[in-house]
Amino acid sequence: MYIRMIKRRIGSIVIALMAVLMLGACSDSGKEENYMMINAEKAKEMMDKTEEFVLLDVRSREEFSLEHIPGAIVIPHDEIIAKAEGAIKNKDIPVFVYCRSGNRSKIAASALVSLGYKNVYEFGGINSWPYETEN
Repeated sequence: MYIRMIKRRIGSIVIALMAVLMLGACSDSGKEENYMMINAEKAKEMMDKTEEFVLLDVRSREEFSLEHIPGAIVIPHDEIIAKAEGAIKNKDIPVFVYCRSGNRSKIAASALVSLGYKNVYEFGGINSWPYETEN
């Protein structure tokens, strides 16, 4: 009987801890690790209204050569830490980050924030980009 009571208490504690962790990870503003998650339409709207920004494709160079958004530069997501500061000098400029589907862009956006970039916007992948592309 005593062992059952202890198991229930431990189970309750584990559930409570998981709830606290999940609530702490949630964000209603769309902000993740100090970068803003937006959709393609919002990214296009912001880029159209902003004079100076960086459009960063974090796919491989091969993927970039097949198709990319006009004006984008390419730094593969696994090279961000080593090459971003050389390519993007101004850490206050808006940086719009995308990949193919949105997975690598999240990794790259987080890495940019860790390097001190202040205005990082991750908008998913080129797969959901309804506007012009080029090769």
